[in-house]
Amino acid sequence: MKSQNQKNKILIAYYSKTGSTRTVAEYIHQTAGGELFEIKPAKSYPNEYRATTEIARQEKETNARPGLVSNISNIAQYDVVFLGYPNWWSTMPMFVFTFLETHDLTGKTIIPFCTNGGGGAGHSFTDIQRLCPGSTILDGLAVRGGSAKSSQNDINAWLHRIGVTR
Repeated sequence: MKSQNQKNKILIAYYSKTGSTRTVAEYIHQTAGGELFEIKPAKSYPNEYRATTEIARQEKETNARPGLVSNISNIAQYDVVFLGYPNWWSTMPMFVFTFLETHDLTGKTIIPFCTNGGGGAGHSFTDIQRLCPGSTILDGLAVRGGSAKSSQNDINAWLHRIGVTR
């Protein structure tokens, strides 16, 4: 991270199926600033929870790389990338893998955050380190999806702990 005299250009890229991850992304945005970018899979997932989890399981088992609706054409302008997603089968949705592999994040600071139903971050933070060896990965945050709306104080404390302030 740059010194206090220099400003980091921040991107908050996230996917949110139910709105919980979006809530966390917006809280981060309120505190840290930056630009929000919603990661959208090219193919929508069903509204029904069990059907979505079955597709997510199949994608993980086959190591799929589903397409995205759009990419960030100017990723080079960002110094810091917050990466948010729900924990699906102990990691990120597979199209978030696509996002990481599609963008050159070498030299950038990546700060992961995820929402979950009780599984924490699973091994997603380790997966990000594996996929982005040329990036600095800061300590991530896992938020229970059901408590996302009341998590702003925890998010602010986490941002302060990792040195992200506006």
